[in-house]
Amino acid sequence: FTAVLLIFVLFTGIVWFIHKSREKKGASHADSNHFTDYMSGFFPIILVVFVLRTFVAEPFQIPSSSMRPGLVVGDFILVNKFSYGIRTPIINNVLVPVGEVQRGDVVVFNYPENTKINYIKRAVGLPGDVVEYRNKVLNINGQTVQDHVVGPLSYSENTRQYGVVSIDTEAYQETLGNHSFEVLKMAGQPSFLPQGVRPDFPYRENCEYAEDGSWFKCTVPEGHYFMMGDNRDNSEDSRYWGFVSDKLVVGKAFLIWMNFGDMSRVGTRIQ
Repeated sequence: FTAVLLIFVLFTGIVWFIHKSREKKGASHADSNHFTDYMSGFFPIILVVFVLRTFVAEPFQIPSSSMRPGLVVGDFILVNKFSYGIRTPIINNVLVPVGEVQRGDVVVFNYPENTKINYIKRAVGLPGDVVEYRNKVLNINGQTVQDHVVGPLSYSENTRQYGVVSIDTEAYQETLGNHSFEVLKMAGQPSFLPQGVRPDFPYRENCEYAEDGSWFKCTVPEGHYFMMGDNRDNSEDSRYWGFVSDKLVVGKAFLIWMNFGDMSRVGTRIQ
């Protein structure tokens, strides 16, 4: 979409320039179909939209339950595009360093296996970190991330095979970096599903996996992050497909601006 928007900016910008040039020469800018007059009027609007969407904030919709309980299906969120630096459109290299991904941030990024798709997860591992998840307890660089039981939490999930089903979980309060948030765990589930781990993702040699799914350990390479969903047993994340390059980072999620099914969620800040 950014690429298409950029093409429109360039096209309408050229038409606008031609239109202004004609005006300065005193020539009539109204041709037989008023094309330049009509199209040049779109240029300022499209330019503003492009600048805001590319460098300031971008809207996204939550498509799955992987970030429950903080984010639910149907949430429309805003993503701060300059939290992690002002970046070139499309290429996504940092032009002006503004900030860096912090441990615990909720980050939108291009899915490494298909960069046309955007994912949203929590950054639990920064470059150089050793991330270990043993018996569903998270450890970062040898330090246990403390969590405290909040209580049982159930939610409905629309599945292809069984339709709408009720999912029973246990909620825990967890603190990571400057963020305090709830995560969900399901009794009887392993730390990861061994059959879901890709055998050949980049830097696969940085990770160790227990055959029974009880634990894994990964060292995050430079320029990459380790992402996990807050709904720990219902999230396909870095446990399965590996690390997220900084070049795939879109921005930091910070606000729920709309949910047509539950208006009480509007205005909720993302922790």
